[in-house]
Amino acid sequence: MKVQITSYGLALALCFSAAYANAQSTGQAQQSSPQKSSPGAGTNGAGNSSATPAKQLRSPDVVFVPTPYEAVDAMLKVAKVGKGDIVYDLGSGDGRIPIMAVQKYHAARAVGIDINPDRIKEAQANLEKAGVGDRVRFLNEDLFEANISEATVVTLYLLPSLNLKLIPKLLSELKPGTRIASHSFDMGSWKPERTLNVNGSTVHYWTIPAKGTSEYSAASKAAAAGKN
Repeated sequence: MKVQITSYGLALALCFSAAYANAQSTGQAQQSSPQKSSPGAGTNGAGNSSATPAKQLRSPDVVFVPTPYEAVDAMLKVAKVGKGDIVYDLGSGDGRIPIMAVQKYHAARAVGIDINPDRIKEAQANLEKAGVGDRVRFLNEDLFEANISEATVVTLYLLPSLNLKLIPKLLSELKPGTRIASHSFDMGSWKPERTLNVNGSTVHYWTIPAKGTSEYSAASKAAAAGKN
């Protein structure tokens, strides 16, 4: 009887051992096999990983105050915007400068950059009403990080401190001769080539100087002063 119990127990143990070994083998196979993801579970349905979410933009540097249309007109006029120009408006608000640049002054293209998505939505709505097609774009970006190197004209309505902070970017990315028009605020010791008064609004105008010139040195000094 004792031998029968021992044999039965041994047989039972062998059965459990075989079952456990089989379960381990199956689990290892499952772990080593590639897992298939269904569309919508981290993929786009074509096997590619989902797009990186848009970055959270920082708070705007200024409160939006629209440039009066008379000043917009003066900025584009003093910059001599025409058919061959690509206009970049940094801090484009409701989009009036890029739209007028194309609609009235026949710029080849215009790009508005604004960090506030609400302003971009407003500008897009105004663009649809303007009927200037795809020659105007609005980008929800940080103007200090955006690539503006293709611009032939840059327009601004920021603050004196932001203008100074922007000078190094303007000098490094823009070609000599690129025209700059700023509503209200100058650029410190980098004196404008022209200053206009339009119905109580002030418009300042510069061109990007070539390296090695006294104008380039003045612009660089103004930028350095703005860091202090």
